[in-house]
Amino acid sequence: QVQLVESGGGLVQPGGSLRLSCAPSGRIFNIYAMGWYRQAPGKQRELVATITSGGTTTYTDSVKGRFTISRDNAKNTVYLQMNSLKPEDTAVYYCNARIVSTIRYDKWGQGTQVTVSS
Repeated sequence: QVQLVESGGGLVQPGGSLRLSCAPSGRIFNIYAMGWYRQAPGKQRELVATITSGGTTTYTDSVKGRFTISRDNAKNTVYLQMNSLKPEDTAVYYCNARIVSTIRYDKWGQGTQVTVSS
């Protein structure tokens, strides 16, 4: 099974930046959108940002102006540039790919830890 592989997480000081990357281990067809979710300890997983194959983006309010999602459709790779990071951004970040063919389903990465701490 093709899996999504995340990278780029780590420890960063408040105000710093990180760039997350997510790429499938193989070719995936019919990806409608890709995105990033995050889950902090004791919290529900929440959507951070999404981008469709056409380039339409959405962001949760808490990251608007700080995070930028982009993708390379040829490689089905999605990126999340995170600037001005805050401790509240600390979470495990999960890559998501929404597949739409005869059915709709999601593929998920295993997650990458982002820790924002001084």
